[in-house]
Amino acid sequence: MAGLRVEIEAMADPLLQAQGLVKRFGALTASDRLSLGVEVGELHALIGPNGAGKTTAIAQLAGELNPDQGAIRFAGQDVTNLPIERRCRLGLTRSYQITSLFRGFTALENVALAVQARAGHSFRFWRPAGRDRRLIEPAEALLDRLGLGGRAGIRAADLAHGEQRQLEIAMALATGPRLLLLDEPMAGMGPEESRAMVALLSRLKGEVSILLVEHDMDAVFALADRVTVLVYGRAIATGTPAAIRADPNVRAAYLGEEGA
Repeated sequence: MAGLRVEIEAMADPLLQAQGLVKRFGALTASDRLSLGVEVGELHALIGPNGAGKTTAIAQLAGELNPDQGAIRFAGQDVTNLPIERRCRLGLTRSYQITSLFRGFTALENVALAVQARAGHSFRFWRPAGRDRRLIEPAEALLDRLGLGGRAGIRAADLAHGEQRQLEIAMALATGPRLLLLDEPMAGMGPEESRAMVALLSRLKGEVSILLVEHDMDAVFALADRVTVLVYGRAIATGTPAAIRADPNVRAAYLGEEGA
């Protein structure tokens, strides 16, 4: 029973915990003692006005930037100073860092490369990846799962913008992430593509934890379990979508953005 209690307590810890992050660029403080937690299985949205420091926060969590102060723990391990590749191996993945599309390759070849990379092989072996059933079969399954099964043989360059973003997520999922960091996946999409992306992320909820940065508030409030609002690098509120909608500080922050 004691072992069971320890396991339950461990499961209750956040999957990702950032504590007191500070990141400065000269006189600009992009992260101002930022603390943020993402639970196992949660879709947590990070929102805020333009220039609030959202992308800087994601870059620190992913390992692209090192914080000047503060700590980041992932799955119980201090990852504050770990490079991107080590974090990815632990299951902390920022989609575009893994998924810069090979535009001359087909959708299937792109995902097969990501499957191959998860096994620790270099992308330079892409030709065997395109023929190896051990790579092709999981790649086909991922494309089917994300609604791209019928586009497997199309070059990435010839896919529609929304399909390219779906392909990026398929490649990120091929690395076996426990937490997926998504920075504005709906940027540049039309209404139909945005609806397709919302449907995709809704299907992924619970299967993989997600930290989502997104400007489309309809999408955020439809998807998120919890929302953190960032203003001038500081989290001013965290709560359910309903609580965030009702928060006067949040409304003031967005009114300020709209009036600028």
